[in-house]
Amino acid sequence: MPTIAYPYLLLLHLSGAIAFGGTVFFEVLILEGVRRRVPARVMTLVEGGIGVRARQVIPWVLLVLYGSGAGLAWHHRAALAHPLQGSFGLLLTLKITLALSVFGHFLLAMALRRRGRLVSNVFRNIHLSVFAHVVGIVLLAKAMFYLQW
Repeated sequence: MPTIAYPYLLLLHLSGAIAFGGTVFFEVLILEGVRRRVPARVMTLVEGGIGVRARQVIPWVLLVLYGSGAGLAWHHRAALAHPLQGSFGLLLTLKITLALSVFGHFLLAMALRRRGRLVSNVFRNIHLSVFAHVVGIVLLAKAMFYLQW
């Protein structure tokens, strides 16, 4: 039975997921398509502006997303304690694993940026990997409640 905080944690988590997933979607599917149609110097300015804003906003989005996710995971700790005993626990464990991997990608990108090694192709590959992870997380989030074995 959900606690009184559960709906609020869920709302925060979904809001953070929409913000983060939307940002990744925009960067991978929209911005990459624009790159081919805009002069390189203009694209550099656009990416620079987006990057500055993202570095201001995304850490807060991640704090909400992962903080509320931790609260939701605590609520489902019984299923997480024995993930092989049911589909929900297993799918939730896989979802959390992907989410932790996304956070690892974020930390890697920040470390590479600080060292001046976040070059264009590395940045693109990280974004593609995060996008694939986010799609997997969304599919697992839905499957947790609809697939049972």
